[in-house]
Amino acid sequence: MKQSKSKSILFFVMLVVIIVPILFPFIWMLMSSFKTQVDIISWPPKFIFKPVMQNYDRVIIEQNFLLYMRNSVIVSVSSVLLSLVLGLPAAYSIARYKQKKLSIFILIARLMPGISFLMPWYIVFSRLHLMDSFVALILSHMLICLPLVVWVMVPYFDSVPRELEEAAMVDGLTQQMAFFKILLPLSGPGVVTATTLSFIFSWNNFMFSQVLSQQKTRTLPIAVYNFLSYVEVDWGAVMAAAVVIMGPAILLTMFFQKYVVKGLTMGAVKG
Repeated sequence: MKQSKSKSILFFVMLVVIIVPILFPFIWMLMSSFKTQVDIISWPPKFIFKPVMQNYDRVIIEQNFLLYMRNSVIVSVSSVLLSLVLGLPAAYSIARYKQKKLSIFILIARLMPGISFLMPWYIVFSRLHLMDSFVALILSHMLICLPLVVWVMVPYFDSVPRELEEAAMVDGLTQQMAFFKILLPLSGPGVVTATTLSFIFSWNNFMFSQVLSQQKTRTLPIAVYNFLSYVEVDWGAVMAAAVVIMGPAILLTMFFQKYVVKGLTMGAVKG
């Protein structure tokens, strides 16, 4: 009994040690978004204060963050959908026909730092007069989403027994129809995992928007610059903007958490 109680206490202590450093920055950010500038920079830090909403007023109303959020939604959703349209058949082909060279090429594209694509993208889009357009941002974000979709789905398709597909083809389905009617429904957790991770990476991307977008297509991460100046940093508004930016990604992750875990684990098991 004492040993069991000691293990429970040790587990709780280890859980607190792990969780507190992870949650503390987010909790501090959330608290600061409701503080005045004086309360934020005060020392020692104030944990008891009168909440204010002026930071969110500046973010949503004065800085027109709803426009930036619309831009982020358009870019992220479009890049993820196009990546799924191209990535799911590519992952199926790699898994079924063991196209290792193609998978290595896609992996290299994923591992290359995004900044190495900036100059070629800038030259191409400027020559095509596509700077400050959604086309430029969507295509650039697909450099992040497409390899991620492929590499999440390849082991998942590989784990689905080939006999299911062959049985469907014996019943009269073509290989393409078997892919859509048999493999995709069975691969639902994997698709949800790829979609969720791709959306989060696209939603939080800063670099491509910084170079390829201007006022018309500016996304949420870039809009934080509105609260920075040479004189001071409006920390309250920055924290409120960070909460607005992180909110959709956190809600999406919480909602699809069990599907993401299931997709990552089942894709690792073959049989």
